[in-house]
Amino acid sequence: MKDDKLGNQDQQINVELSEEVAEGTYSNLAMIAHSNSEFVIDFIRLMPGVPKAKVKSRIIMTPDHAKRLLAALKDNINKYENSFGKIQGGDEGPSFPLNFGGTPGEA
Repeated sequence: MKDDKLGNQDQQINVELSEEVAEGTYSNLAMIAHSNSEFVIDFIRLMPGVPKAKVKSRIIMTPDHAKRLLAALKDNINKYENSFGKIQGGDEGPSFPLNFGGTPGEA
């Protein structure tokens, strides 16, 4: 049975990836805030011994897309762990004080 939620599932989407974006941006911390209409994810690079962390990229998405991202991450983590073994850690939060201003949970 065909899933008609998004129309014709046989349709292909061409995605362009520039060389600059393809290089990626390293991030070792993500902070997430939300409002009633959007989720904001800040990807941050925190370097040892440097008192100031920099937001390297900010992604803003709808709650629907945030939930799809969560499902995609869960699926990919499961596939990764099936291939390479359980990822150690990651369950605990950062062990350093974070003060980026603003009220948590608001965008």
